[in-house]
Amino acid sequence: MTLQLTGIHHLTAVTANAPENLRFYTQTLGLRLVKKTVNQDDTSAYHLFYADGEATPGTDLTFFDWPVGPESRGTHSISRTGLRVGSKASLVWWKARFTELGVKSGDIAEIGGYDSLDFEDGEGQRFRLINDGGAGASHPWDRSPVPAEHQIRGLGPITLSVPDITNTEAILLHVMNMRKVNTYPSPDGAGHVHVFAMGEGGPAAELHVAVQPDLPAARQGAGAVHHVAFRAPDVQQLHEWTERLNEFRMPSSGEVERYYFRSLYFREPNGILFEIATDGPGFTVDEPLETLGEGLSLPPFLEGKRASIEAGLKPLS
Repeated sequence: MTLQLTGIHHLTAVTANAPENLRFYTQTLGLRLVKKTVNQDDTSAYHLFYADGEATPGTDLTFFDWPVGPESRGTHSISRTGLRVGSKASLVWWKARFTELGVKSGDIAEIGGYDSLDFEDGEGQRFRLINDGGAGASHPWDRSPVPAEHQIRGLGPITLSVPDITNTEAILLHVMNMRKVNTYPSPDGAGHVHVFAMGEGGPAAELHVAVQPDLPAARQGAGAVHHVAFRAPDVQQLHEWTERLNEFRMPSSGEVERYYFRSLYFREPNGILFEIATDGPGFTVDEPLETLGEGLSLPPFLEGKRASIEAGLKPLS
């Protein structure tokens, strides 16, 4: 049986304003803060995880809090993050909410086969709400300000921008075992977007690649995406992915223990950072489901430094 990724695991982006980030993603978007921890490689920075009511793999939108200037937009980057809702009526509801709250948004339109609504947070982080038709399980958060029927159900298609798709496509198809399922005109009228699917496919398991050779190279900053992670069901399959990258002589981080999941990092040919992460053990490994995100969680190897780490973090409110 061919080794398969099963979908998008999480997406990690950059904020320079953690308190406002927390307010927007919990109060405006209605997501649940499921883990308040630190960047394990830079413990001076928060790492905030937002997800659905049960912190399900495939729903995690995460942020590093770094004191940086705004992103310079361009290619060689992850340019837009899809978020799934269950109906076109939900898109109508969200458009009205964004208008009421002064959130920058576009019009509801059909993009790549999905009813869609583009919007941005206050730092210019770019999103696309898409109607997934309500397929599959959903786990609303009962304390969200957003009604259960309109809550964000998880991550949707992630869009990359590359100047040349040739080598990226080869990696997606022949190393990562994705399949090409669609091509559609870019919404900005410049070129085309190529759609690659993983596992069973569908909007929770798609990567969209926009070919944009006329753009400058992006420079990361606040409002940028740091990396996208793909789902491996368990550690054994992650071992198999590690072996596969080695067979293709692709440089990687080797496996990294993140405590909440185990990870493998590498860059595709245009320099965009990819991660493969296991579904488990998940965020309840050190906190009860009922109180996720209420305190500062640290993996065991950082617990002995808790006092100094907490002293170096800024208040979130």
